[in-house]
Amino acid sequence: MDGFWAWWRSSTEELNFAWLEHIGVLLAMAAFAWVIWHVVFGRLVAISTKTKTEWDTIMLQSVSTPVSVLIWLWPSSFVLDSLLAVTEKAGGSWLFISRRVMVFAVILWIMLRLVNRVEAYLMKSDTRDQTTVSAMGHILRLLLAVIGVLTALQAFGISLTGLLTFGGVGGLIVGLAAKDLLSNFFGGLMIYFDRPFSVGDWISSPDRNIEGTVERIGMRMTMIRTFESRPLYVPNSVFSSIVVQNPSRMQHRRINETIGLRYKDASKMSAIVADVKAMLETHPDIEQRATLMVNFDAFAGSSLNFFIYTFTKTVNWARYHEVKQDVMLRIVEIVHAHGADFAFPSRTISFDNGEAIEAAIPVPEALGGAPNNL
Repeated sequence: MDGFWAWWRSSTEELNFAWLEHIGVLLAMAAFAWVIWHVVFGRLVAISTKTKTEWDTIMLQSVSTPVSVLIWLWPSSFVLDSLLAVTEKAGGSWLFISRRVMVFAVILWIMLRLVNRVEAYLMKSDTRDQTTVSAMGHILRLLLAVIGVLTALQAFGISLTGLLTFGGVGGLIVGLAAKDLLSNFFGGLMIYFDRPFSVGDWISSPDRNIEGTVERIGMRMTMIRTFESRPLYVPNSVFSSIVVQNPSRMQHRRINETIGLRYKDASKMSAIVADVKAMLETHPDIEQRATLMVNFDAFAGSSLNFFIYTFTKTVNWARYHEVKQDVMLRIVEIVHAHGADFAFPSRTISFDNGEAIEAAIPVPEALGGAPNNL
């Protein structure tokens, strides 16, 4: 009996020693490979910093961490396999499958990091549409996630045929129950690909009470900051059924004003109109390639009206009003330089003796006029 126990102890010690030696070799190989990888990676990074393009740096940053993780996980799977063999537990086949899934997961991880870094790189450029870049990033990440899940299920022996059949029926049920969610999702795709507006654009809708600056375009809703600094969350499906104006993409801003002169300045109208038109044609902030019109327009009740119709070079709202103010002040100078003046509401009273008196129509006090004590 004592001999049996002595043989058992010696066999177990030899087995444990062999197992520990096997683990030590695997871990030493992993550590050596990790050191070699970091040395090679450092050299590659040093070379990439000297190149003119950033794509090599993006690629290296995408593979650095996943490869380091794979270097340690791959031998660890063999260590676990050896442990199961020592303890006589069933099954090394699932470890073989797990290694395949591990390699594919690392490749998928690298692709996701690459998509994220390419998206961040493209978003830094002002020449590219950030809305489209963000949309393509979302779609690629979703596609990679679906591919990863389906591949893992197939690797572990789950039938995709039955899963897809069940998914078709279940998708129909879910689609009917969540039709608003799906309509918002596809509405977001329409915004991404049709690009009626982008992040940062000022938009408005004459159909709905929607006006403000677009801050975020999500897959379900768009967030708009109104001019009262209030966030407005609009479901994406709304934009497929309304008219959207995008003033941010206008080429010029319009000045369209009607100016009234007194009837007694009728003889000076032609010269004033000519000088105003000449002023606009030489103004540095007026777009000369766009429509420019200055014409005597109408015999109004108390004035002779002429209009100006022109466009500014700037589309900035604040700068537009500065240009418009300068134009209006120059018109005032031109009118006064001709000895004319602007008309105001008035009434002419004629008497039987032929005498005529022109009197101004008083402005009600409620509209800012002087108190009427008559």
